[in-house]
Amino acid sequence: MDVDTAEFDPGFDIAAREAHVVGAGPRIEPVTQDNIDDASRELVHAVRAGAGAPRMDDVPEYMRTMLKHPDIFRCQMEMGTALFNGRIPPRERELAILRIGWLCRAPYEWGQHVEIAYRVGLDRQAVERTRTGSTAPGWTAHEAAILHGVEELLEDMALSDETWDTLAESWDEAQLIEFPMMVGQYVATAFVQNTLRVRLVDDNPGLTRL
Repeated sequence: MDVDTAEFDPGFDIAAREAHVVGAGPRIEPVTQDNIDDASRELVHAVRAGAGAPRMDDVPEYMRTMLKHPDIFRCQMEMGTALFNGRIPPRERELAILRIGWLCRAPYEWGQHVEIAYRVGLDRQAVERTRTGSTAPGWTAHEAAILHGVEELLEDMALSDETWDTLAESWDEAQLIEFPMMVGQYVATAFVQNTLRVRLVDDNPGLTRL
């Protein structure tokens, strides 16, 4: 669904942003379906399984683009699997990733993770509020700290003591280690997708998706 601009001001021109990072078409053409090796296909299936998605015959264009650099593709897929099966609960992970996707103005990442967010139990109101972020009403203290943590990491490259202490009330040490690593992973993914101008697919309308 499209953003209702009468109720929400995104703070930027969505159409202009998508024209900038998507509209001109991909800068690197993806590997064709016929040229994907079996090991790469299995990595894709493993990542999709970790996200709760079924196997698929056609590998998404973004992944086929990343296959132009097989070593990075393999590491990215393995990190994706580790994070999707990580210590941070899926619902909390997706709150963070949605905030990352929105702050990075990343059409592909935002649209893909709205779908995943619904799959792990977030409702439309929560998805909408992630666009506003930690200051939106309705969050628990822990949820607000997750969103504020993303905001701090993108602005200051570190968490404040206040955010750390709030997260530490609910998360163990492994989760606290995982959080900035996860944020960095999805910021890097947004950088790559935006820079390579990865095309939006039919079921992913980008930054208007809710």
